[in-house]
Amino acid sequence: MTSQRHMTAATRAGCIRGAAVVLSLGSLLPFASLSLAACGGAQPAAQASEARSVAEYDLARDAFQNGRLREALGHIEEALSLDEDNAEAAYLGAVILLGFCASDARSSDCRFDGAEKMARRALEANPEMRDAKNTLGVILVHQGRYDEAIAVLKPLTEDILYASPEKSWGNLGWAYLLRGSNDEAIDALRRAVAAQPLFCVGQYRLGLAYEKRGELDLAREAFTRAVETDQPECRRLQDAFDARARVAEKRGLLDEARADLERCREIAATTPVGQRCAAQLQTLQ
Repeated sequence: MTSQRHMTAATRAGCIRGAAVVLSLGSLLPFASLSLAACGGAQPAAQASEARSVAEYDLARDAFQNGRLREALGHIEEALSLDEDNAEAAYLGAVILLGFCASDARSSDCRFDGAEKMARRALEANPEMRDAKNTLGVILVHQGRYDEAIAVLKPLTEDILYASPEKSWGNLGWAYLLRGSNDEAIDALRRAVAAQPLFCVGQYRLGLAYEKRGELDLAREAFTRAVETDQPECRRLQDAFDARARVAEKRGLLDEARADLERCREIAATTPVGQRCAAQLQTLQ
């Protein structure tokens, strides 16, 4: 590889994008290549491949943001074929593959092993990519590899430079919760929602941890904070309405349980959670 391998990721990305501009304006700027001298003297062929890789990454990002996952993944594969060290492309590839799993984790399109490879590839190219570390932790949780997820996520919670601490604390708490370590889960999830009060999924998982520990009042309070968070997606957090209804029923608050089950069903009647809410509502009529 060229000397660009030894640059910081930020400098390298800036140089590649500069090369992309130069290539696109080559007919207008015959001497523009001189401006790239400060980027480490990489060979023109390597610059061209890396610039094309960045262009493919940009196309992938646009396709992903508009919900065209297959198209996005195709651009990612092309970007990585042009530049195997494009950490941003590998990271986005992991996120795209998780996107296939979001709609149906049982689908043949859901490939956590592929997402894990992409996340690890991003970290190999740029070990300081903190979002890739968090994503790797999420993937490991989905795979049921909770101890490995904790080993990835715990150091990230201690990284003062990570700009989204609610994510690392929230996912660490999720890993503890699924491992059955309820006390550790509650501590991590409380830190997550303290860092970001609008993190309604964190509130929902905190409620689950309290419920597992038998603290139903605290569980119900957490579920309520989740669905009353002033964000549209939070007010439609179907799992939280289902969970609050379950706790209300355990406490004998049947009218409140019915109201939550009705809201759960209204959000999306055809999802597995919506179907479960509808079935449970029938038993309470």
